[in-house]
Amino acid sequence: QVQLVESGGGLVPPGGSLRLSCTASGFTLDYYAIGWFRQAPGKDREGVSCISGRGVVTYYADSVKGRFTISRDNAKNTMYLQMNSLKPEDTAVYYCAVSRTYLSCSDSHPWDYWGQGTQVTVSS
Repeated sequence: QVQLVESGGGLVPPGGSLRLSCTASGFTLDYYAIGWFRQAPGKDREGVSCISGRGVVTYYADSVKGRFTISRDNAKNTMYLQMNSLKPEDTAVYYCAVSRTYLSCSDSHPWDYWGQGTQVTVSS
C-alpha cells in the first residue's frame, strides 16, 4: 500500500523548533521530487519548501527562508522539514507530498502522493 505518514507536529512557543518527518511506504523516495506544504485556517494551501528529485532545484517560500530546512534520507525512505525560529504565523496543517516530476513548489499541478497532514501550532 502506497502511503506517506507524517509525524512531528505539535504545540511550540514562538522561537521554538520542530522537525517534521514523512516516511514513505509501498514505494521508494529515490528520485522523487519532495515537498512540504501548509494550510492555515481560512487560507489557501501554499508551498513551503520543495526539492527536485536529483536535488538540483531547491525552493523555499520567502516567509521561511533561513529558518526552515528540507532534507531527505533515502536509506530511511523519509523526508524532513526542520523548522527553527518558529513564529505564530507558521501555525498551519503541514503536508508532505512527492512527485515523479518537479514543475514547481505549488499544488496547482498534481503531486503523486500526499501525507495526511500534521498540525503545527506556534503559541505562547
